[in-house]
Amino acid sequence: MPSQGSIGDRVRALRLNRRLSQAQLAGPDLSDSYVSLIESGKRMPTPAVVRLLAERLGCTADFLLHGVEPRQRIDAEYGLRHAELELRHGDALAAAERFAAIAASESEDNPAVAAMARLGHARALESAGRLPEAVRAYEELRQEAAHHPERFSDLSLIVALCRCYRVAGDVLRARELGSAALEVAERLDLVRGQDAIQLASALVATEHDSGVANAVPYAERVLLAAQPVQAVDRSDEINVLWDTSLRAASASEPALAIKLADEAVAASTHAGTSVDLARLALGCARIALRGEPPRIQRAEEFADLAQRSLAEPAHQAMCLTILARVKVLMANPSEAVPLARRALQLAGGTPRVETASAHTVLGMALMADSDERAAADSLQTAAGHLEELPRSREVAKAWKELGDLFSRIGYGEASASAYRNALHAVGLRPAMPFPDTSLAAAHAAS
Repeated sequence: MPSQGSIGDRVRALRLNRRLSQAQLAGPDLSDSYVSLIESGKRMPTPAVVRLLAERLGCTADFLLHGVEPRQRIDAEYGLRHAELELRHGDALAAAERFAAIAASESEDNPAVAAMARLGHARALESAGRLPEAVRAYEELRQEAAHHPERFSDLSLIVALCRCYRVAGDVLRARELGSAALEVAERLDLVRGQDAIQLASALVATEHDSGVANAVPYAERVLLAAQPVQAVDRSDEINVLWDTSLRAASASEPALAIKLADEAVAASTHAGTSVDLARLALGCARIALRGEPPRIQRAEEFADLAQRSLAEPAHQAMCLTILARVKVLMANPSEAVPLARRALQLAGGTPRVETASAHTVLGMALMADSDERAAADSLQTAAGHLEELPRSREVAKAWKELGDLFSRIGYGEASASAYRNALHAVGLRPAMPFPDTSLAAAHAAS
């Protein structure tokens, strides 16, 4: 249905909806007084100016001129939402293909929609683990953001690149990007919203590798501002909305299809935010335990918060493992043992760092309870899990801790083997005879 009013009415309505001032809409090409004349109906823009305004307002020139939204744009908007749902709840590579097709078809007629599709394409590549392609896409978007800040948030792109470089192993580049993003966030006092949560999560992950100054205080501010709540599984609701949206599109009800897809995306965002905040609390709990001295009470608070908010067994296992470690540090092994055993029940038998950590903490608790034989069995089981895992700094740290614990109960050969494995996990070979390798392992895992 045509939009009511004049071209000036539509320009003003879209500008206000996007929270732009007349000067921001004018940009370097026009004057704010010229935009004011257009909005008041005292000046009719040229075709070139109409195209420029349409791009900045995220609509088509046809809509500004005639108040009619072409079916192509409606289809593109619908396609964007379903690609987003595919990314969050389906196949990341399928989502990447959807986003790429939309970007290609809308590149000339609707640059704003094309820009959203290119960003979605980069996120889908990252989710699918195709990091080199994702980094290349994000870097290209950052270059475009420098010329078109109305299309992309540079902060969001920096945070995405920080994640990608860290996972790819380029810790120095990740730390550099994390520091730059944190500087922007602190200047803006940004502690709420998706950008703040994603930045805090990236900083906490980077903190496990080499650290960014002030990363932990910022993450704790984000948690305090957000007050995480119980994460609710809304997957059934999301799937029903998604399926109904598809049926509405097939029945030639595009407006209803888009509305239902929007509701599905909103439900997904709400559920995802709760989980992201709880994972952030879990990361802060781990870092609190690594301090010198460990911040035991803070770690317990964060782990309790995460446990109340996370429902998945694997996440519950991580929380219980941290709480068990807290009890060991508080000299309460009788409380730590059942927590660690419950964590192992939830974690299952698949070799993972988290499973090995639960066995390690159980061993620590049994040692503190003077049951060294049972402790040794638990530590040996942890070692068996670690032997199945690929090399990484996280695995190296786990091996280093096992080496220290075996040494404490007098298992010299097992301790030496754990230290060797710690070095191997970071690609090093021992250059000195054991037991001095413990020093090299400590350096490699740091």
